[in-house]
Amino acid sequence: MMVREFAFSIGLTVICLVLATVYGYNTGGIATAFSFFTIAVILGIMELSLSFDNAVVNASVLKNMSPVWQQRFLTWGILIAVFGMRFIFPIVIVAVVANLGFLEVLNMAFTDSARYAKELTSAEVPISAFGGTFLMLVFLKYLMDSDKDIHWFEGLEKRLAGIGRLDTIQVFITGTLLLLCVQFLVPTEERLSALTSGMVGILIYVFVDALGGLFNADDMAANAGKAGLASFIYLEVLDASFSLDGVIGAFAITRDVVIISAGLCIGAAFVRSITLLLVKSNTLQAYRYLEHGAHYGIGALATIMLLSMSHDIHIPELVTGLIGVAFIVMSIYSSMQYNKRNPSTSS
Repeated sequence: MMVREFAFSIGLTVICLVLATVYGYNTGGIATAFSFFTIAVILGIMELSLSFDNAVVNASVLKNMSPVWQQRFLTWGILIAVFGMRFIFPIVIVAVVANLGFLEVLNMAFTDSARYAKELTSAEVPISAFGGTFLMLVFLKYLMDSDKDIHWFEGLEKRLAGIGRLDTIQVFITGTLLLLCVQFLVPTEERLSALTSGMVGILIYVFVDALGGLFNADDMAANAGKAGLASFIYLEVLDASFSLDGVIGAFAITRDVVIISAGLCIGAAFVRSITLLLVKSNTLQAYRYLEHGAHYGIGALATIMLLSMSHDIHIPELVTGLIGVAFIVMSIYSSMQYNKRNPSTSS
């Protein structure tokens, strides 16, 4: 099974690494070719570590989608994830923040990578505000779900589920966190852009969540296409929020857009393969706390992104990725311990 699920990502990885090596050889010879090959591998691993919890959440949504929309997510979705979210989306952000034309920024990315990296880094505050608020809502929506009956940290999560009975409490908490971060962490001249971007993140989440809420279980068969579209949009926006941190972090390793795209493409492809494997193998059912661990990782990433609106706070991407992986590992261990104590439940 694993060979089949990972065939696409392995094939795409080979293509990306070959292109990175050839590009490096044409740019500066054998030494540059080896350097670009190595950097692409590092970026792929970094992207995967940052987005592993994204794969778990993707699987939790994907398992409820129709086979048609599952296939669309795994085909159209990879194109959107690689070229849309990890290449086009950052260019759009730079164009908006720097008040430049899209084609001008696109040309800058290939002909003046140093300036492009500088412009993208200068947009880190609104990027962090957008990604931080959206991911915080994903985290709070899951932990404060009053209908959730499986709790990892039972005392804490039962209380949060009780609070979750209050309508829109997650939006209130996230909005309050945004205001506090903008007030105390963001320089005065950047507060408006941070607040605007954070509100956009909240509004997009609310819109997509409401869109999905239009289709309840009784309507699912009749509205499978619309429900699938709502879930597809949700997954793509979620992926965008995850990719933002990786795109900015990639420029700390290299400023070459081609190599960044190749490396992030590798990571995004493996996230899709892991998502498919989780769905096909029913891993979420076998490990009851895995989804919890993924959402705690998302909560940690959201917190880090909100704190990153301060120019004085920088948490390395390696640390961010390891935190998410740590929550995943702990949740798997807790699930295994539970299965040992309750063999009839896990069978």
